[in-house]
Amino acid sequence: MSDRHIHMAGQVVERHITRAGQGGGRDVYEYALLRVVPRVERGECVNAGVLVYCRARGYLGARTHLDEPRLLALDPAGDVAGVLAALGAVEAVCGGGTAAGQAAGDDAGRRFRWLIAPRSTVVQPGPVHTGLTTDPVAETERLLDLLVR
Repeated sequence: MSDRHIHMAGQVVERHITRAGQGGGRDVYEYALLRVVPRVERGECVNAGVLVYCRARGYLGARTHLDEPRLLALDPAGDVAGVLAALGAVEAVCGGGTAAGQAAGDDAGRRFRWLIAPRSTVVQPGPVHTGLTTDPVAETERLLDLLVR
């Protein structure tokens, strides 16, 4: 299905809407980057991971990769061990089970919403984006390679 919209600039654009069963086997997923902000007052950050949630597949996953030299370039006194522990905790919450702690009883969607909630810590989630995928696990790896490594 296609809708036509006229933007204020007078341009006509087409917006394609995918309805259930029309995605060619692809499902909607949401993702957010994990950012390390070593010195909040400076506003500089290093992308260190990605969270991916696909409701249709019941998938919630995180993959992380910390570029330690880049982090230390922004803050030579940066707590690398603390950042790695925080990133590991995010992966544990995504995995669920006993490693997720108190979040273990929550469904994947609720854990994702909790992980993407804004916070003023060194490891912060970025804005949420969406896409379509046939394989959310592979998409998690692709996004990690594209946006973090």
